[in-house]
Amino acid sequence: MDFLPFTRPSIDEDTIAGVVEVLRSGWITSGPKVQAFEAALSEICGGRTVRAFNSGTATLEVALRLAGVGPGDEVVTTPLTWVATANVILEVGATPVLTDIDPITRNIDLDRLEAALTPRTRAVIPVDLAGLPVDRDRLYAIARTHRLRVVEDAAQSFGAAWNGQAIGSTGDFVSFSFHANKNLTTIEGGALVLPADVDVALCERLRLQGVRRFPDGGMDVDVLGGKFNLTDVAAAVGLGQLKHLDAFTARRRQLARRYFERLAEPDCAALGLELPPADFANSNWHMFQPLLPKGTDRGAFIAAMKAQGIGVGVHYPALHLFSLYRNLGFKPGQFPHAEDVGARTVTLPLFPAMSDGDVDRVVVALGKSLAELP
Repeated sequence: MDFLPFTRPSIDEDTIAGVVEVLRSGWITSGPKVQAFEAALSEICGGRTVRAFNSGTATLEVALRLAGVGPGDEVVTTPLTWVATANVILEVGATPVLTDIDPITRNIDLDRLEAALTPRTRAVIPVDLAGLPVDRDRLYAIARTHRLRVVEDAAQSFGAAWNGQAIGSTGDFVSFSFHANKNLTTIEGGALVLPADVDVALCERLRLQGVRRFPDGGMDVDVLGGKFNLTDVAAAVGLGQLKHLDAFTARRRQLARRYFERLAEPDCAALGLELPPADFANSNWHMFQPLLPKGTDRGAFIAAMKAQGIGVGVHYPALHLFSLYRNLGFKPGQFPHAEDVGARTVTLPLFPAMSDGDVDRVVVALGKSLAELP
């Protein structure tokens, strides 16, 4: 039986042909395809200005720089996320301040957010874990009260919504990732949705070495920028993917429902798994992540699933337990909810090309693996 990975991109023949067209055109770095991709993303985001980048990490860093965050400032975020979310805070010279998660949503606990704020807090980076959006109404109410910039780490929630509004269509800065494992991919890439008060030209200079070009062919560099531009090859993949975004999201929701139905059956319910919130109105179901029963050897479980041809991921360990962050003074026990979820979470296969039978196969393997563990 074929190995079933936890994710796999769906790239059709038209998209492949589009990439070939770009390769034959001779214009393979940033050019007309990037501009077309940005325009298409803007339409999805309610007409807001969108700029494409070579990663979601770059978009977060540039957003912080555009927000004026730097040395001496603090930025609050969650410890349960890919480490890039906190790394970019360090990259701009600011201090990451972590606050624990809500154990139900597994997103940053907004009840704890205000307690983490100090006079040095300049911004907050909420993360939509597994594609489930943070409560935008409460988040922005807090941000307005304390005059904070918000950089939405929506790396996992492209195609999701909050109360009927597409993520990216409202808010402050919104950062998307189009990595290979995301719901929409450009192989590697990302996009930043810009608020109206930001200098778009400055964003573009920060994206490409700080260069300002003049009509006479001259140039100047007046700000320290990076090498963050997206290629036309990658943009061609993104344009092909956008045609299927609604279908991808719908299929992911169907597969997630199948998981819930199967895992609610008596034999499965007795396994002791803790399931994610069943939010089918807002989440894009980027990942399906149950928590293993307390005390389960996760490594042994992953090995047992692999032996049955099922790939399992871990997204994510609590980042404050990494050596880099321990060296900054973070300690085990500081964020017990994040540590518990980070230690027990597993990412089961979920991608549009899966069949209902694939879900059934995963559930059978899940039960067998847990039953065989000591």
